[in-house]
Amino acid sequence: MPVEHHYGSLTWPQVKDAVAARKVAVIPVAVLEDHGLHLPIDTDLLLCSAVCERAVASAADRAVLVPAINHGYTPHHMDFPGPITIGWQALIQYGVDVCNSLAHHGFKRLLIVNGHGSNAPFVDIIARLAIVQSGVTAAAVNYWNAPGVHAAAEALRESDKVGGMNHACEFETSMYLALRPDLVDMALARRELSHRPSKNYWTDLVAGDGPLLMMEHWSAISDSGVMGDPTKATAAKGEKLLAAAAGGLIELIDELRARPDALRKDHH
Repeated sequence: MPVEHHYGSLTWPQVKDAVAARKVAVIPVAVLEDHGLHLPIDTDLLLCSAVCERAVASAADRAVLVPAINHGYTPHHMDFPGPITIGWQALIQYGVDVCNSLAHHGFKRLLIVNGHGSNAPFVDIIARLAIVQSGVTAAAVNYWNAPGVHAAAEALRESDKVGGMNHACEFETSMYLALRPDLVDMALARRELSHRPSKNYWTDLVAGDGPLLMMEHWSAISDSGVMGDPTKATAAKGEKLLAAAAGGLIELIDELRARPDALRKDHH
């Protein structure tokens, strides 16, 4: 059966109706890459898509969910079997083309939801280019930065304050356990914090990063593909994180939808 909030389930007259209803088009962007010995390589894609699905399903009267851009930028993970990486130029152009297509059909508000850390600068650029090329209001967000997620994660955290929630970690493993526990092998989960933090370099998905931003080859900083402590993960934590992230995205959808159009003025 068609799903009214799935863009791909709509007929073209229904797309016109969605535009007329001023719905926000939500575009997930993720990647396939190694996530330790215990998680599948689709972790980023599954988590980002699930958060977007929950959010848009709860806001179906004011948002539509565009099929995910499932390949992203991850050359630093290529020493592990599994990742698929595309060039940053290809990712940007792909994303801009998707946004411009939606704008062509009349969508005025676009929310690009990122599920992979190294996509973040390019997703930001996609949103910026969509604005200048198509005149839409486009914004980007990492789903783990959506309103309410950090507070929920810190309230649940049992892993190390810095680095315990990073990659294939307490955070991501908990969410995957809530979604597909049959695909998670917790017997293989291992705590690994080997990214060598220093005075100005440290990294954590939730607690944030130090002023020195850097991404070394993953095989140089992780033996298993993990960065963090997945042994502290539970499905109960994952359900709370999913709910917080979905709720945060709904807040952003409503904020974008309510934002007045930006009217340009040529001062030449």
